[in-house]
Amino acid sequence: MTGALTASDLDMRAILDHLRATETERLHQLIDWLRIPSISSHPENQPDMWAAAAWCAEFLREAGLEAVTIHPTAGHPIVTASWRRAAEAPTLLIYGHYDVQPVDPLALWEAGPFDPVVRDARIFARGSADDKGQILMHMQAVAATLKVTGTLPLNVVFLIEGEEEIGSPNLPGFLLANQELLRADLAIVSDTCQWAEGIPAITAGLRGLAALEIQVNGPGRDLHSGSFGGAVANPLEALARMLATLKDERGVIQVPGYLDDVRPPTPAERARVADIPFEERAFLEPIGLEAGWGEAGYATLERLWYRPTIEINGLWGGYMGPGSKTVLPARAHAKLSMRLVPDQTPERALELVMAHLRAVTPPGVRLELFPTPGGGLPWRLDPELPAVQAAGRALRDAFGREPVIIGEGATIPVVADFERLLAIKTLLVGFSLPDAAPHAPNENLHLPSFHVGTESLVRFFYQMSLG
Repeated sequence: MTGALTASDLDMRAILDHLRATETERLHQLIDWLRIPSISSHPENQPDMWAAAAWCAEFLREAGLEAVTIHPTAGHPIVTASWRRAAEAPTLLIYGHYDVQPVDPLALWEAGPFDPVVRDARIFARGSADDKGQILMHMQAVAATLKVTGTLPLNVVFLIEGEEEIGSPNLPGFLLANQELLRADLAIVSDTCQWAEGIPAITAGLRGLAALEIQVNGPGRDLHSGSFGGAVANPLEALARMLATLKDERGVIQVPGYLDDVRPPTPAERARVADIPFEERAFLEPIGLEAGWGEAGYATLERLWYRPTIEINGLWGGYMGPGSKTVLPARAHAKLSMRLVPDQTPERALELVMAHLRAVTPPGVRLELFPTPGGGLPWRLDPELPAVQAAGRALRDAFGREPVIIGEGATIPVVADFERLLAIKTLLVGFSLPDAAPHAPNENLHLPSFHVGTESLVRFFYQMSLG
């Protein structure tokens, strides 16, 4: 026999019934939201950034949120809203962003990037997965709960910004200046992926980020490679030799000190990775590869989630036009990025890499280094925390299977900022699929995951309220 249903059980069932009955209406809300071309990196889209912030604020206001505010910044506006009427209940800070990436190359889109199209159970548009679609799920979950019950089982604060895709330059200052406004017990972010269709995931780790631009200078001008080749140093060759010293042939980073603070995955972490349904071939085939490559001694997911990197993102110099031009270039350039793991910092990683490059610079050329502003700290979350367990129960009840605990090789700087500046942990629960193509043409969001994921968020609200 099962126990009698509680008032909370009955409320949650009514909310879930309402969500299912309003799927068409909520899809149209998503379509309207995605039509706004809120590209944060384009100055000409400044009016669209304000339009997106206004759309967001109006939705939250109509949903019943209080203190809805659009905060101007030195860049794009930040939207906040709150509901703090659940005495003795925890407070959840819900973060997302309304800005999107540029749409280039436009020719590869099958429809206009801001003309949403529904096809094959997906909606295609820029921002659908990253992050308008996912933050709208939270907004709709709160709206449905307030509409059906007139209350919430916990307190919520929304923080929705417009600069995530350009590094959130104004967000840390906003967090410091508004600590009381943003006071919460836990943050939740949906800007990551499920493991696969029907398989929910909780992301418990992110790598940090640092970046560097390199310039190697040689002669005062480009030279004739016949008249000067073999007599003076070639900056492109010098740069290639320098970059080749960063790793050995087994993929092991050779920068002195770079790996000193890196913790190997624990036995428990390695066991969790081994239990995840991962197929190397399925991972590689969609990107056109037959074999992977990386640091010796670690499985693919271990390298992605628990090991740092140094990657060459760009390398150029000399003549790059059609045909031949036998030139010895005056300058050579490269861009590097470093993904970092706990106990590494962007500042220390840059210091070590720059010192190494200076040490291996050959005679006859001059090195200039330009650290890229921004970056992000690595982050880990204890999978045994009560909030993770509550999310696990909510996802299991919504999707009908246990979520997997995963890592993420990329960086979400705000997560470390919440811990560093607001002293709160962050729960990462994403609902896009691995083939959602964020930042690429034909970005999309799987609609069944959108709807079931929204239901899981309502369940999570009630799980969190239980303590």
